[in-house]
Amino acid sequence: MLVKHLLSISDLDRETILSLVETAVAIAEGRWTVERPLAGRLVGIYFRKTSTRTRTSFTVAALKLGAQVITYGPNDLQIVTGESVPDTARVLANYLDALVIRTNETMAEMRELACQDRMAVVNAMSESEHPTQSLADLATLREHFGRLAGLHVLYLGEGNNSASAISLAVARLPGMRLTLVTPERYGLPAGFIAEVRATAAANGSEIEQHHDMSRLPRGVDAVYTTRWLTMGVKKADEDWVPRFRPYTVTPAVMAEVSKPDGSTVFLHDLPAMRGYEVLDEVLDGPQSIAFRQAYHKMTSAMAVLNWCLAGG
Repeated sequence: MLVKHLLSISDLDRETILSLVETAVAIAEGRWTVERPLAGRLVGIYFRKTSTRTRTSFTVAALKLGAQVITYGPNDLQIVTGESVPDTARVLANYLDALVIRTNETMAEMRELACQDRMAVVNAMSESEHPTQSLADLATLREHFGRLAGLHVLYLGEGNNSASAISLAVARLPGMRLTLVTPERYGLPAGFIAEVRATAAANGSEIEQHHDMSRLPRGVDAVYTTRWLTMGVKKADEDWVPRFRPYTVTPAVMAEVSKPDGSTVFLHDLPAMRGYEVLDEVLDGPQSIAFRQAYHKMTSAMAVLNWCLAGG
């Protein structure tokens, strides 16, 4: 059986996304009884940038599934001394069954690593997309609400790789709605938004992006924000913080957009810059399920590795 790669949510169809989400939820609820399906397999964890949750979750996920793990730091592979990425892929594919990679660069390197059919390659975050994060987001929502169809997610903040991933996912799932409200010039690219809106329209979902905090939707199911400095990468504008301040998720913002019955939840992909994109009262408050969301990074990692190597 050929391995399967997960480089982008756009590579997955609706059924696969839902299957991965359902597997993650089943693992969380103790309903997934497949024992050590990856016994005897080897998973490489290659992180070129810092990580707490994603690196740990994939390492633990591989171990829970029965695999052994080898880790690589940013300077451990001969790529940094000039070996080509395709040559590196051909070599690693002799040893590893899967390679989980994080980088701040484009997805081109990951696609080069995936140009072989022996070693699965998983995008654990690139400059443009964080696909496994969106699966964790969806699993968190599915577990909490018991469904995905009909949910309305409000995303506040920068149009970054987590925003692009959740946009690609929502666009493929019928009945979901995503509203992105971002600072001017810091949203998702217009061309990307046009593409996901077209996909959403074809699938019976809805995606909108604007920059006006005075016209936030009311009665949403979830409010989602992410760290303003993704991976610590500096902004081009020196005065970027004042541009972002109005998009802080405060108790007042939560009260404005939440449902009267109190069922609206708060999501954050973490790590949080407390006092910037979110205040303590929200992140630590009763509506927050951000730390359960972090737990689902592990269950979704298990679902992904099982799908890549054991067939789903």
